[in-house]
Amino acid sequence: MPTSPAQPDEKPGTPLVLVSGSGRSGTSSLAGALKRLGLHVPQPEVEASETNPRGFYEPQWVIDFHKRHLKELALFNIDSRPTAVDLVARHVESGVPTAELHEWLSGQLALPESAGEQVVVKDPHAFWFAQVWEQVTAELDVDLRWLTALRHPAEVVGSRDIAYLSSQSDDLRLTKETSNVAGWVHAALLTEQAGRGSRRSFVRYTDLLADWRSALTPVQQHLDLAFNTDLAAPASERGHHPVDDFIEPSMRKSQLTWDDVRTPAWLREMAEGVWELLGVLTRDPHDTDTMRALDAVHEDYDARYAEAVALTFDHTRAESTLAAREARDAQRATLQQLRRDLDAARRSGSADAPAVGGREAAAILRRAVVRRVTRR
Repeated sequence: MPTSPAQPDEKPGTPLVLVSGSGRSGTSSLAGALKRLGLHVPQPEVEASETNPRGFYEPQWVIDFHKRHLKELALFNIDSRPTAVDLVARHVESGVPTAELHEWLSGQLALPESAGEQVVVKDPHAFWFAQVWEQVTAELDVDLRWLTALRHPAEVVGSRDIAYLSSQSDDLRLTKETSNVAGWVHAALLTEQAGRGSRRSFVRYTDLLADWRSALTPVQQHLDLAFNTDLAAPASERGHHPVDDFIEPSMRKSQLTWDDVRTPAWLREMAEGVWELLGVLTRDPHDTDTMRALDAVHEDYDARYAEAVALTFDHTRAESTLAAREARDAQRATLQQLRRDLDAARRSGSADAPAVGGREAAAILRRAVVRRVTRR
């Protein structure tokens, strides 16, 4: 069971703010605001796209690094499986992710544009590799600080899938949206746990859009950051700031509620409970009672997930058997077609028909089958 450490001691070193958490929670808005407030984003950045024209503010190398290792482990960005944590831990034991991050970050810190700067690195996948970030930053005398954007789970889950799933069957909607809510709960619990040993802060996405100065004031205090403006200055004394043009309420395009999401009642209640507990941490990022309550939810989540897996054992086994059978049938059909093509070529005297014996022909057919199947 995770422990609940006290407020971490102050540490010297280059400040590095790691913006993580569930995707579509406002992480890009946070990182973009911090860049305009004077923090340095390692280059090159992921380019803006039609889905996010304002920009992602993610170092390209970091995104590629996390995605590559998650893909190697066959993990999703917000994987709902408790066993995913152990899979990542065993992978980290190889030392490969740590060595790669050490090489990249040390190179970034040595660049002239990084000298004396506060650094911000944003990637919603980072919580999976919290141990790697902690080890590498400690080795390089970097003061790691976690910043988490909070957005209601119904909005996070619904912002991408509601339009697509609205025309699908009730069974498919229930499966997909349940999985997404479970993934949000798991990612939220892991992200909170990841930052317990460091300075950290939490900010609600809605608060950021409503009044970015008020929302970022506690962030500045919790993370001990220097901004290029006085957030506490009276409105009459404020000059126009680039963040004023970057953050606006219209950025909140999805305003969904639980009425828009199909998921079991117990999971909805669990997600809502996690959301409310994380809200407490916006005021006190290391509140002991809140962390203890989140630990209890984490244990409950793991237990319920294990029960769900056990309950669906026959379904999972049947699906696996059917998938294997379909793969064998497809391979057999491909092999039969290749044999027919080879026989036809021989009868027509085609120059492409191999003049080989039975065993050699069988070997050729097997290789051809593998090539066709792997291309699918």
